[in-house]
Amino acid sequence: MSIRTAREADLPALLALAVAFYEEDGFTTPEGDLRANLTTLITSPAARVAVSEEHGRIIAFAITTTSFGLESGLIAELEDLYVVPEARKRGEANRLIEDSRSWAVELGCSLLEIVIAPNGNDVSHLFDFYGKRGFQDEGRRLLSQPLSRA
Repeated sequence: MSIRTAREADLPALLALAVAFYEEDGFTTPEGDLRANLTTLITSPAARVAVSEEHGRIIAFAITTTSFGLESGLIAELEDLYVVPEARKRGEANRLIEDSRSWAVELGCSLLEIVIAPNGNDVSHLFDFYGKRGFQDEGRRLLSQPLSRA
């Protein structure tokens, strides 16, 4: 298995995994939006789209982006992490988390954050999973306000 930066040619395989991921976790983002957003992320210097390959097939991906704020300066957020069911529990998620961490360190980020979104599902196991990998629950809550597209 190897981890590498996603290329534009990976879009069909990545899109299929993203659709499976979002269906599994109860997200309702339309496939067309996922395609457009993946296309942007793959070419963005403010994002890292990493894929894990096994025998030439993409079996996992992680998307990490950066932002800059007054409190912490440059930070990275591990926004999406997905491993196909048949490749789980083999360390693939750990390798992708480490890849995101390394990318963030190279950029000079002060933090690597992750948002756990329940979407009506029990995600308590994710707090334990990420906690064992060095992430700390600071008790912050993420509030969002949908913006209309004009």
